[in-house]
Order: sequence, then structure tokens, then C-alpha cells
Amino acid sequence: MRRSLFHLRRYQLLQMAGDLVLVSLAFFLAFQLRFLDDNGTIPSRYMELFVVSVGFVAVGKVLIFHLFGLYQKWWRFVGGRDISRIVRAATVSSLLLIVLFTVIQPFDDSLPRSVAVTDWLLTMMLVAGARLGTRLFKERPDKGERIARGREVLVVGAGSGGQMVVRELRLNPNLGEMAIGFVDDNSDMRGMRIEGIRVLGTTAEIEEILDETEPDEVVIAIPSAPGTLRGKVVTACRVRDIPVKTLPTVFELLSGGVQLSNQLREVQVEDVLGRDPVVVELEHVGAYLEDQVVLVTGAGGSIGSELCRQIALVNPKLLVMVDHAEDNLFQIEREMIAERHFNRVEAVLADCKETERMFEIMQRFRPSVVFHAAAYKHVPLMEANPLEAIRNNAIATRITAETAAAAKVERFVLISTDKAVLPQTVMGASKALAEWAVTAAGESYPDTRYVSVRFGNVLGSSGSVVPIFRRQIEQGGPVTVTHPDMSRFFMTIPEAVQLVIRAADTGNTRGDVFVLDMGDPIRIVDLAENMIRLAGREPEKDIAIEFTGVRAGEKLHEVLFSPDEKSQPTASKRIMRAVRNEPIDTDWLDRTLRQLEGLVSSGDESNLAETLVQIVNAPGKDHIRIG
Repeated sequence: MRRSLFHLRRYQLLQMAGDLVLVSLAFFLAFQLRFLDDNGTIPSRYMELFVVSVGFVAVGKVLIFHLFGLYQKWWRFVGGRDISRIVRAATVSSLLLIVLFTVIQPFDDSLPRSVAVTDWLLTMMLVAGARLGTRLFKERPDKGERIARGREVLVVGAGSGGQMVVRELRLNPNLGEMAIGFVDDNSDMRGMRIEGIRVLGTTAEIEEILDETEPDEVVIAIPSAPGTLRGKVVTACRVRDIPVKTLPTVFELLSGGVQLSNQLREVQVEDVLGRDPVVVELEHVGAYLEDQVVLVTGAGGSIGSELCRQIALVNPKLLVMVDHAEDNLFQIEREMIAERHFNRVEAVLADCKETERMFEIMQRFRPSVVFHAAAYKHVPLMEANPLEAIRNNAIATRITAETAAAAKVERFVLISTDKAVLPQTVMGASKALAEWAVTAAGESYPDTRYVSVRFGNVLGSSGSVVPIFRRQIEQGGPVTVTHPDMSRFFMTIPEAVQLVIRAADTGNTRGDVFVLDMGDPIRIVDLAENMIRLAGREPEKDIAIEFTGVRAGEKLHEVLFSPDEKSQPTASKRIMRAVRNEPIDTDWLDRTLRQLEGLVSSGDESNLAETLVQIVNAPGKDHIRIG
């Protein structure tokens, strides 16, 4: 979002001051060159014209430059697009200058046409030249005395990302690293020099290039690189014991700062999943959250905390973070204020299962949007504790949805899971009930838009296998996998949260259930093998993989839609709508939920897990026997 004149940073003000001097100089030199034949002496009447008009001209041009976005970056990072922008801005400002002197005519004398043309040329030369000169000065290879050669870096990707890496390495000699060559997919670039660095070949030749150059490190500088390419580079480097780092994604750059030298990171498992990452223009899709009060439950969890981070990027009026885990809530509050410098937050310690407490919170803050991410999600634990699964996942969702309606919330979003489809576990069944409760709320409270968003496993979340596999690898193995054919859908946390935010603004009917497109399912054993290789080890040779057997109620393969649902497209190609062939009977659902609440209150766990699965797989029938 472009800043106004009243909200400029110090470097922008300095740039504007510099341009004021440059355009004033260009205007003066234009007069000087016009009268060069007269020994360079400007006639008095034109000198008076220059004196009375130079202020208007300089300020007017700088304002136009600002409108064209010339002050959005440091001069040291100027590129081809910036030069094109300077040409357009100088042209428009010169045309307006001609209009000022020929149509408006605020001064006694008119401006000679040759002065206007010369001023236009000089303005472009001086403004563009100052920026290019600054960049060349900052990127000069020698600063005082030449530093030692240091670690040699091979850069994969000769586009803008790779060029940024090379420039940053030059600008930060303290890193002790220097680029020795590029590798790029485009074979036409072979032999070219970019930023003074030669393109050595293509990624298809990565093994030969690694053998020839023997770099100390490889940097993958293609933020949108598909997982197959990353996997190929990583595998080739691991075999040769060469460390690999990768340029962060667009989202990581936006949320983590602009200093690239601090943003290079180790290749992570999500980089080699074999599909293109989901990229969402958060500034646009999350615009409905700007200047709104937004409430997130489960704010300290892996999904809830990422929701808070990304919501903060679109400038809400207030972000209310609700969680019953004291330490988790403290950590996300500290991160938002101390690290991200976002102060419009309110941390609220509360349990969504408590009706009076949730009602008080909703009435106090009056949020426009509620993201309900609070849930239990560990499958084995929920099998052993069915009462808590129902209490926290189903009943708490109903309470939160109803108290939101009482506070006239505009949008309510439930974070659901693919385990809610044809569930065979308590956890999955409790999330299915949560989806139905939200759908029913949509029917009962039409003034609030209720939405459920369903997706699969989220890499790195507290319920993901990834942290478990990492610990097992660190301990020397074995890595435990339940079944060789077991597969799951995977997304990264930022991907899931971005699409959740988008889906919240997609629904136009009451109680919509949206399903995120996560690509093809991935075998868990393949994921385990990739993680072992990423750790520099070989599966079965260095780290063993053990198959422990499928756990009770666990499915080999998850599905995104039940046979009772059909898939409908939405305006977003990565988001689908799940539409039931027969809607859930809201009266039956209300009766069933109240009966479950009674069982939870009484502590009756007899046959509860089996009954719960029966309820969600055969809706409309009374499965609960009272008394």
C-alpha cells in the first residue's frame, strides 16, 4: 500500500529532497543551454522567469514522481522497471509544465519550447543517473582493499531472485561469501553474464556443474520453483555433501523483512513436496479485514498463530486473540508486539466451551470476523478421551457460533479437516459435528455468514508428522510409519491460512463448506525418506524406517468429499465448495447435539466413540439411547 505524503519514511524524504535539487538543476541547465550562443548568459527577463517559477516546477515534478512511485525503494535497488517509471514520470511532468506555461500562463513570460524539451531530457538523465550511480557505487566489487575470496556460492536461478542474492553477497562482505556462477532452466542464457557472473548451464546439468565448480554452498534463488526442481538440486547436493539454502517465498519475504542476507534459510521438507506453492495476494484477498475487529480462537496454536500473523499484515482495527493455553497465548502476544511491532492486539485467556465467558467476550469486542481455530486434533488422544473431543470440538464450536450471532458478527469461519469426511475416529467425527453445527447456525442466523474450511495435514503444525519425524531423525532413528501405502494431503501453514482467509470472503450462501485444493496426496513413507535425505542421511542405510501398523480407526487414504457431497467450483481455482446432496436436518442435529451435551455432562463414555461415528455417518437417525 502506497504511503501518503504525510506518512513518508526518512529515506523517502531524503530522496525527495535530492530530486528537488536535481530537477531544479535540470531546469536551470535547460535555460543555460538555450542561451549558450549568447556566451551562456541568460537574458534578465528569462532569469526572472526562472527565479519565480523554479519552485513551482521543482515541487510539482517531485509530487508527480511520488504519484508514479519513485520513492518506494532505496536508490541502491533501482532496476529496469524503475528507469521506465522515471521516463514516464518525467514525460508527464514535462507535459504538465508546458500546459502551465502555455495554457494557464501564471507568469509574465512564456517558456521557450526548447527549454521545455531540454528540461525533459535533463530531468530523465539526472534523476535516473543519480539512482544508477548510487547503485553502482554501492555494488562496486572493491571496498577499500579486496577481501579474501571466502566461501564460493553457486546460485540456482538467474532471474530477479538470483540477481538479488548476488547483489546482497556483494553488499555484505562480512558474510564471507561470493557467487561463482548461475544455473538456470533457460538454456538460452548459457554463457551470459548477469551481474558480472556467468551462467554456467541448466538445472538439467546440475550434477556436472557441481562436480566442475565444487562450490561451498548452493542457493536456490527461485521463490516459485516447483518441488521437483528443488528436490533434484537438493538430492544432487546431498550426495556431494554440499549445503543448500533457498530463497524464501513471497509470503516469507513480506512477513519477515527485506534484508535478503538474513532471509536465506535451509531447505525444508515443504520445499520438495512435488507441487507448486500456493501464492495468494494477501493484500487483496484479505482487504475485507482492514480496519475491522477480528477475533481468532485457538490463537496460540499452529494455525491460530499463523492466522494472527497474516491478519496483522492487512491492518485490522483490532486483533483479539483468544486461547485457554496461557503460555501459547503469551508467546503469540509477545511475538506480535515485540517482534512484529503490531500493537493493536488484545490477548484474552478464555475457554470456548464456557458459554457465559464467550458471550461476554463477543459482546465486549463486537468483532466483525471470527476465525474459530480452537480444537483438539491428535487422533489417538481423542480416541482415548472422547468426551473431551466432543466437548472441545463440537460443543465449543456450537457455543462460539451462537455467541458470535448474538454479537452480530458478520463472518464466522470454522477451521475444519479432511478427517471430518467419512470419519472412522472420534476426532474426525467431532469435527464433522462441528461443520454441521456451523451449517445449522447459518440456517438459524442469516445475518451472519457462516463458513467452514476443510483441508488436510498441515506441515509443521502440532498435529503433523513432520516434527515427530524430525525428532526421530535427530535421535538416529528409526522413523516410524504406520503403513507403506499410507497417504495424506499436505499443505504448508502459510498456504492453508492464506486460503482460509480467502475462503472466508468467498461464501455467498449460509453454511458453506469449502475444501482447499492441496494437489495430489503424498505417501507418508515418501515424506519420511525425503526428510531423511534432507538431513544428509540415506534411508535404511543410515536411518531405518519401521512400519508399526495402522492404528484403530485410521484410514489408509483420506478423501476431501463424502459420497453425500458434490464438488462445485468457486471464483478461486484452489478453493472448491462441498455441497450435500441432502441437507442436514437441523432439528435432528439440534436434538443430537443436546443429547451429546447431556452425555458429556454426565461423563458417560460407554460406547460413546462408536456412537459418535455412527451419528456422523448416518445423519438423521437417532443413535443415542437415553436412560
